[in-house]
Amino acid sequence: MSRKWISFPLREGDCSRQAHCDFPQDTYEREMGREGFFGPTAHLHHKHPPTGWIDWQGPLRPHAFNFNEIASERDCPLLAPLCLHNADMKLRLWRSHGAMRHLVRNADGDDLLFVHEGAGDFYCDFGHLEYRDGDYLLIPRGTAWRIETREPTLMLLIESSGGAYQLPDKGLLGPQAIFDPAVLEHPRLDAAFKAQQDESTWQIRIKRRNQLTTVTYPYNPLDVVGWHGDNTVVRLNWRDIRPLMSHRYHLPPSAHTTFVANGFVVCTFTPRPVETDPGALKVPFYHNNDDYDEVLFYHRGNFFSRDNIEAGMVTLHPCGFPHGPHPKALKKSLEAPATFVDEVAVMIDTRHALEVGEAAAAVDVPEYVNSWRAPGKA
Repeated sequence: MSRKWISFPLREGDCSRQAHCDFPQDTYEREMGREGFFGPTAHLHHKHPPTGWIDWQGPLRPHAFNFNEIASERDCPLLAPLCLHNADMKLRLWRSHGAMRHLVRNADGDDLLFVHEGAGDFYCDFGHLEYRDGDYLLIPRGTAWRIETREPTLMLLIESSGGAYQLPDKGLLGPQAIFDPAVLEHPRLDAAFKAQQDESTWQIRIKRRNQLTTVTYPYNPLDVVGWHGDNTVVRLNWRDIRPLMSHRYHLPPSAHTTFVANGFVVCTFTPRPVETDPGALKVPFYHNNDDYDEVLFYHRGNFFSRDNIEAGMVTLHPCGFPHGPHPKALKKSLEAPATFVDEVAVMIDTRHALEVGEAAAAVDVPEYVNSWRAPGKA
């Protein structure tokens, strides 16, 4: 049966004419939104910051995790520490150096690797790719692969459990917006790929239903001599992303969607100019994202809306409470706004609640919930 949301604009009291700009004096805007910024919204104007709490009891709270402190060195990415997870998505952290002497294959879902640090060579069924920091490597389910590092490498492994990654529909913007698919690179059957083919004994470690099986061959199974089709590994670097911008309106995070999967999306925040219109909001708006949990991995730069967050850290804002810029960031945006946002971050929004794995729980920053507390408040 076809259906649609009840949608008609209502106005009550002293409110702005449009979202995210020209607020009534001495008010703080809060957005209540459905379906991860794609559904109905309401914008409420408060006399006090929506995050001005002085105490917090109970399990629903924002988290910050210092992933730099996780002991994530493993010889096999399938054994990388599990940090956050639900039925649709598993987030692991993997540190590696040297050359993998075995192959891996994920039969549970697609993998999306984000290279936080390092550089090296990626070998798979489809050929060879070089990788560097800031690369996404999208690996279709069932692909056998391994890496040889040239620089010590630290990666996020984002598994789409039982589902596939796709690109977002860019609508009126056209298919070349944000990034042109022409910048996507695929593996090549080049000299480096052919040189690694040998008759030595190799193993493929296969993950299925979160259990590992090892299959041994008397030769290197990466022995392809040719292939055709459109199901393959692709590489995208954040430096090739040209973000949407508006000088008069602060765009929602959904405008920065990079990949779409079953039950979650992956967004990339990249450097951009700050809004210049005098009445436009210049930091992320206070909001309730009441259908999604929000995860942010901070890759590099100056994280302008956060306080005491550094590269390699992760925040988790479960749905169910308002959140937004920290007090110092909001104050600066009002008194001496920056002209350029120099940050790179990866966001994962999940439709279903996330569980915190042991690896992340061990590096939780318990005082993060108090980082919104106004100065002088007890």
